[in-house]
Formats: sequence, C-alpha cells, structure tokens
Amino acid sequence: MTTWAEELRLVDHHCHSVVGDELDEAAFGALLTEAPVPAHDPWDSMLGLAVRRECAPVLDLPRHAPPADYLARRRELGAAEATRRLLAATGTDALLVDHGLRASDLLGLDALSAAADTPVAEVVRLEAVAEDVVRSGVGPADYADALVEELARRTADAVACKSILAYRHGFDVPPHRPAPAEVTGAAAEWARTGGRLADPVLLRHALWCGVDRGLPLQLHTGFGDPDEDLHRANPVLLTAFCRATAGAGTPIVLLHCYPYHREAAWLAQVFPHVWFDLGLASTYVGHRAAEVLAEALELAPFGKLLYSSDAFGLAELYLVAARAFQRAVGRVLGGWVVEDEATEPDARRVAAMIAGGNARALYEL
Repeated sequence: MTTWAEELRLVDHHCHSVVGDELDEAAFGALLTEAPVPAHDPWDSMLGLAVRRECAPVLDLPRHAPPADYLARRRELGAAEATRRLLAATGTDALLVDHGLRASDLLGLDALSAAADTPVAEVVRLEAVAEDVVRSGVGPADYADALVEELARRTADAVACKSILAYRHGFDVPPHRPAPAEVTGAAAEWARTGGRLADPVLLRHALWCGVDRGLPLQLHTGFGDPDEDLHRANPVLLTAFCRATAGAGTPIVLLHCYPYHREAAWLAQVFPHVWFDLGLASTYVGHRAAEVLAEALELAPFGKLLYSSDAFGLAELYLVAARAFQRAVGRVLGGWVVEDEATEPDARRVAAMIAGGNARALYEL
C-alpha cells in the first residue's frame, strides 16, 4: 500500500453502532453477511478473508489466523477491549451514525463515541420517525403536521436525514411531493392496517419532509439484504427526483450504490446537489475495491465522493472498510502518479478530500 494512503484520516459519513455484548460463533457469523440467515460459511467470503487478514493482528494474532483462533482470542480479550482496539486502528476522526436499525441491540451513541474515542453525530432515519409518530396515536388528519414537528425535534442536533425507500418500496415512485389529501388518506389506511411504513405515498411524504429539513439527505441505493429488490434500488431511478429537488438547497447523498456506482457517479456529475459513496461495497468486494473505486472515479467529480463503512454490529467491519478504502486509494491514485496522470501532491490532495475533507464540508463538521 502507498505509505501516504495508509496515513489517511477518515470521516465515516454513514455507519451504524456495534454490539456491546459477547458474541457466539453463530451470532458473529451472522454479522458477516447481508443474508438474514447465512446460506454458507460466512468466513468463506471476501469479507471473511479480510477480517482474518486485517483484524487478527490488532488482536495479537498472525495475519490470516483461522476463524476458531480469531473468535477464541476475541472472547479472551472481551467484547469491549476488542471493539476498542479495532475502532482505534481505523484512523477515523468522526462517525456519522444511523441509529435507526435495531438500536436496542447496539451501543448507544455516547457509548460508541467512548469506545471509538472519536466524535459521533447522528443521522436520523425518516421512516423510523414516521413509525414513532403513528405509534404515538396521532390521527390521520394530523399525521402530516405531526411528522414535520417530530422530525424537527429529532434532527435538532443531527447532521443528516436518511431514507430507506429502496427497502420499503423502491425508487420507481413519482418524484414529486404528494398532495395533502393523498397523505391523509394513506395515513388513515396505515392506521387501520398497522405494520411498518411501506405505503409509497407516505414514503414519498417522509422523503420530502427530509428535503424540507435542509440537512443532507442520505438514501440507501444498490445492494443490501433481501428485503429490497435490487433492480428497484438503482440510483438512476432517482433522476427525476434529483431534478425536482435541484432548487431546494438540500444535498442528496447516495449511499453504497454498487453495482450501480457508475450511475451514481453520473448523477453526481450532472446534478450540483448530489454526492455519493461506495460504502458497503468496499467491505464486501475485498481486493476488488480498487476496481470499484476506479470505475466510480471515471466520471465523479473529486469533490463529490465520500468515504463510509456502513459498518453494523461488528467493529471488524469498520476496520475492514477503512483498510479496503486506503488500499484502493493507494492503488488507484498512486497509479495515477506512476502513469503521470497526476502529480503526487494532487493525488494526495484528492485522496484527503474523499477520505474526509468532502464530508467535513458537506456536513459542516
């Protein structure tokens, strides 16, 4: 790895917290895959290899230590010490955390900040706020205003909002704001049937409430767990929404994007208010992360690409993502220097922008 790439300081602009309790073999393995129930040995994957390569030395084991040895050493150190070591090794200066998924299973934001010894700021999940509003007993006629009020309260100290429209429906919805009568009618049906927020009218309403807040609005795109239809999570389906929000002043941030990272790069090029990352992909594609980064940078303005890990549950995922990113930057941007596409000062400047500078500016950290 290029030496200067190893020294990059990171701002992880989208991640989740970690499990604070001890994990048995099955629970640990379940967090190494996007599958709800692993259909294979999760260690037999690019991610499994990366954990053994990158994380084992941090826990005083040789690189590529067998899974059984790794888990035994992790238990010997204890979850708190293993988490502290792994997070410290990432070189991360700030964590922007979506705590809207299984929050009760994970460390709270203050505890995560203490474990990582780094500042933590919150990214508020729109759908979680909407569901809390309905559970509070608000009637359909008052739902729209109640969501606006609750979102304002919940985001008072937040740095961003996030939508999981890709999971709950897909991006193939009308791009414009739904009419008030549509929202009231859909809220009445939701109150009658219950369950999680999945109505496309109410999802669009929540999305536009996020636009109105003016904070950067993150949207999960590209691959994830089987709760989504991948072809409906292609960010290019958001083109009309990007047009509709162009004058709102709200940054749109596309998360993860793979395998549609080239589409995301195009959106970031043609719309001034669109940013994107490679997030989850860097963790899962292993040594191919450099190829994914190179493809994203074919079109992306250098000031529009951000770093994130999308780590969830395991501190290992933070470290694997950080090392994959640093290695990819070293190979791609270091290659530019070797091939005389850029000077080393320019390559280092661009790398620092993507690693953290762009996020600091976008989120006003």
